[in-house]
Amino acid sequence: MNLMGLSYMYHDSAAALLRDGELMAAAAEERFLRIKHTVDFPLRAIQYVLEAGELDVNDLDAIVFYETPYLKFERILQTHLAMFPRSWKSFAHFLPMWLNYKLRVPQIIRQQTGYRGKILFTDHHYAHAASAYLPSPFDEALLLTTDGTGEWSTVAMGHARGTKLSLERDIRFPHSLGLLYSAVTAHLGFKVNGGEGKVMGLASYGDPTRYAEAFKKLIDVKPDGSFKLDMNYFSFHWDLVMTNPLFSGLFGPPRVPESELTQDHQDLAAALQATVEDVMVKLVCHAHDTWGLKDLCVAGGVGLNCVANGILLERTPIERIFVQPGSGDDGGALGAALYAWTQLYGGVHRWRMHNAYLGPRYANEEVARFLAERAIPHVHLDEPSLVEQVARHIADGKIIGWFQGRMEFGPRALGNRSILADPRRHDMKDILNARVKHREGFRPFAPSVKAEAAHAWFKLPANHDSPFMLLAADVHEAKQDQVPGITHVDGTARVQTVTEAQNARYYRLIDAFEQQTGVPILINTSFNVRGEPIVCTPQHAYDCFMRTEMDYLVLGNYVISKKDLA
Repeated sequence: MNLMGLSYMYHDSAAALLRDGELMAAAAEERFLRIKHTVDFPLRAIQYVLEAGELDVNDLDAIVFYETPYLKFERILQTHLAMFPRSWKSFAHFLPMWLNYKLRVPQIIRQQTGYRGKILFTDHHYAHAASAYLPSPFDEALLLTTDGTGEWSTVAMGHARGTKLSLERDIRFPHSLGLLYSAVTAHLGFKVNGGEGKVMGLASYGDPTRYAEAFKKLIDVKPDGSFKLDMNYFSFHWDLVMTNPLFSGLFGPPRVPESELTQDHQDLAAALQATVEDVMVKLVCHAHDTWGLKDLCVAGGVGLNCVANGILLERTPIERIFVQPGSGDDGGALGAALYAWTQLYGGVHRWRMHNAYLGPRYANEEVARFLAERAIPHVHLDEPSLVEQVARHIADGKIIGWFQGRMEFGPRALGNRSILADPRRHDMKDILNARVKHREGFRPFAPSVKAEAAHAWFKLPANHDSPFMLLAADVHEAKQDQVPGITHVDGTARVQTVTEAQNARYYRLIDAFEQQTGVPILINTSFNVRGEPIVCTPQHAYDCFMRTEMDYLVLGNYVISKKDLA
């Protein structure tokens, strides 16, 4: 049975292809279209996953959309009617979009693809839950999905066993952790549905106690983790902006984008992060008390908050956690297909997510043709020579664009579309932010570490790896001076553990760096610049390389030196 999951219309449009329960391919449309977090119909992603599965669109048994638009439209109508006449401007903005586009999902799918078969819909939070639990290593687990909003739910909790999912508790719009985070993100001058990760990084510089009382006015949190926002401070439920003057009365005027970041801004970010962590801890503790399970599966946009994920392992009875690396709406496409396979068609086979390398790959022959057509000077190396030479360049302070194998699914680069550098250098964070990534100077960089060495360098939970870079952990105090390039201001790092089974070439590169330096860690940041999606093709990688101060570009077995190009 061939099933395709789709997400689009809000952010992070994507497609995923499932064959008899086994995932063949998944990718976000932004990587092909080159518009970050695009809402567009994922036609290019669809074309890719069909090619990867060697299928025509009408070989599919069903296309599964990741939510139910009619229920979401019901929520929008009810919300705007309740706030009328203040909501008229927003209603007039959204209504044509819904009537002409968002309610016509089946028609648009058929028009765009020529598909003639069955089109199904899932519940938004069930799609998230399926994306987290069904690929997880657990046979039974708690479920937590947290985002801006689905049809009505903004948080959903439940449990799963075997292939059966049950969401038994939810919190409903407009009360939303995701929208609270987005409201503060907008107030701090960053883009909603994109800048939330910046706020998480900024929070480490702040004092969460300064605005703690102000947040008690914004959100009323109960001991079981249920909460309500005081909607007097917000306007996202009836207007085209997130907050109103009362919100500014609590936290000061909104920051002008690109202006100086002050201590006030850092303290606000810290208070927000502490509030979200508190809510999530209470939710998970109550879920454990209710269902008695110690494994947890997480998805939804808030699931990308790696600091909060680490806190859940520290402050709750949870012993193991699996976070879907595509926790945003891109993962909804994956979850929709998995949900249909198990819940609607009775499939019993569970695909397990051992890695996130689900996107396009480019063979050495394709890379060679690309280089020859553009007459780009290069050197071809066998793998032992390649990893040895690249490790030496990194140890010498060079910055590497590293393009290998299948592209990652989700927003994190995990060693196939990465920019790599030496974590031992104190100045490397500033060099990368200013000369390569072209982004704010406070942004930290993540470490990739050999899995067997991870616990010697980071305070990860016992017997717990972090293959998808979705857990923050303390760097051991005795090690922090050795790896300042990946140690955040609060002594933590967003860790990616790497095994040879998951990514053989990347593991061997880290191992070669360790043989030369004694440090089994590389700085790993996504292969892109600020405002652009991660690169997908050799052309994207070369263009990014040429616009930055990277020193070497490695495409498969081919090495390009900036000096040779000059």
